[in-house]
Amino acid sequence: MRSPQSVNALENLGRVRLSKSFFMRDFLYSEIANFYGIPNLPDDTDLAVNVGAELCQHLLEPLQDTFGRVAVRSAYRSSTVNQLGNEKKHNCGSNESNFSGHIWDKRDSEGNKGAMACIVIPWFTDKYEVGADWRSLAYWIHDHLPYSQLQFFPKLCAFNIGWHQKPTRSIYSYIEPKGMLFRDPPEFGQHSSLYAGFPQLSQRDA
Repeated sequence: MRSPQSVNALENLGRVRLSKSFFMRDFLYSEIANFYGIPNLPDDTDLAVNVGAELCQHLLEPLQDTFGRVAVRSAYRSSTVNQLGNEKKHNCGSNESNFSGHIWDKRDSEGNKGAMACIVIPWFTDKYEVGADWRSLAYWIHDHLPYSQLQFFPKLCAFNIGWHQKPTRSIYSYIEPKGMLFRDPPEFGQHSSLYAGFPQLSQRDA
């Protein structure tokens, strides 16, 4: 499927179902693209759909099944949109650092594919606002889901979550305590006491 060249083609792209709850349209909105009036459309539509489906099916759907609604803050960015966001200092890394991350339709320097979205989980945001530690959610995800990267942010405890063909299993935070959560991934369940009272992983039928 080539990059949309008409409104009708864009509508058809938006209707592509990535998982039981998510459609491609859910991931195309960009404040940067909206503000500067530029399209946020993939060049390699087939690759973007492929990795978006992996992200949704393996990470976002289990989170939504378990915690309730997942709110997407930022997801797919075209190379043009991401480069502009980087140049204008809108918290976008370089294009190279975002290939197989927010730029879904470009493989990384090693030829691997991946996709990333910045999301908010309202169930946890409510707890975070009254003192819950971001690490409790980070370790829950680490113990339950096949993520590649997590990056946590102070506002709403939003976080980037990435699926990747060769996952790195890395977690970084801009919330105190800042920095890498660990250098070597701990054993599964080693920090389960931090998320005591969290719901059990739920993966409903598609």
